[in-house]
Amino acid sequence: MATVSVIAVLIIACAAAGVRATGIGSTFSDDNPIRQVVSDGLRELETSVLQVIGQTQHALTFARFAHRHGKKYESADEMKRRYSIFVKSLETIRSHNRKGLSYTLGVNEFADMTWEEFSKNKLGAAQHCSATQKGNHKLTDAVLPLMQDWRKTGIVSPVKNQGSCGSCWTFSTTGALEAAYAQAYGKPVSLSEQQLVDCAGDFNNFGCNGGLPSQAFEYIKYNGGLDTEEAYPYTGKDGVCKYSAENSAVQVVDAVNITMGAEDELKHAVGVVRPVSVAFQVIDNFRLYTGGVFTSDVCGSDSMDVNHAVLAVGYGVEDGVPYWLIKNSWGADWGLNGYFKMEMGKNMCGVATCASYPVVA
Repeated sequence: MATVSVIAVLIIACAAAGVRATGIGSTFSDDNPIRQVVSDGLRELETSVLQVIGQTQHALTFARFAHRHGKKYESADEMKRRYSIFVKSLETIRSHNRKGLSYTLGVNEFADMTWEEFSKNKLGAAQHCSATQKGNHKLTDAVLPLMQDWRKTGIVSPVKNQGSCGSCWTFSTTGALEAAYAQAYGKPVSLSEQQLVDCAGDFNNFGCNGGLPSQAFEYIKYNGGLDTEEAYPYTGKDGVCKYSAENSAVQVVDAVNITMGAEDELKHAVGVVRPVSVAFQVIDNFRLYTGGVFTSDVCGSDSMDVNHAVLAVGYGVEDGVPYWLIKNSWGADWGLNGYFKMEMGKNMCGVATCASYPVVA
């Protein structure tokens, strides 16, 4: 069937490359090389969608969703299928938000994707976090701040976008390293996720099919360094290793692991050391998160449950609920400008099962 021409001019920029957005208090530059091509013909798009789907309010909402997120549907049948998924997402959002829970859901770029599609494109396979079975983080007598947000110090790099590649572990790794480098040297750096995708396989990582930050830190340590993102740019797909030592920007001396499940150690590290790489279990409705403190009574807390790596950059309390403040890698348009809050306590969704942070040279 013929391509729906109006929609065909809309390109999903995040599907091919990482996107940067300036974080709160960040000293990093906003130099995103990827530009989203967006047609200003919203009226034409609405007409095209309504002709295929019918004259309904949901169809009009869907057309505006497609325009906002630069969706490209190859045929009328594909449009109808995406519309059906979108309507189910709307029902999920409305049903959830009527319950008045601690977090809200809303329409975002993933509203026309099934859970199976989303998990295949964004999440990694569960792995046993052997490095954290016995942690080496040392608790001290330091008084922890009541609230912490490392973005305010300027050491947290901008939110990036992993695109359609299960490389979240590489973004968690570089996020922790970029923070450690900025804290140590007082200046920003943007590091290469693609090098980790292409080169860290010998350390039990699997490129776009998943990996662990603790294993990525070990790779960087024994490899002798990690290139800058400028020298080794992100492609969002598995490739051949092209590491060049002359472009190395950071060396890892050691990796510090949080004992599996020990949220007190994790809070101490995030409170007084710096941001920490963590992993947790993403469940279906989390992809539509828009705000509040995420909580769940269905996700697991075991290392074999976790399927997504992120970066804990702080903690706080909202409406009496203590939370972790976490940086994601799904772009700055998702969640709270690319961040989310997750309930603290009970090792919620396994957030303390695979946690570690690097020590830079």
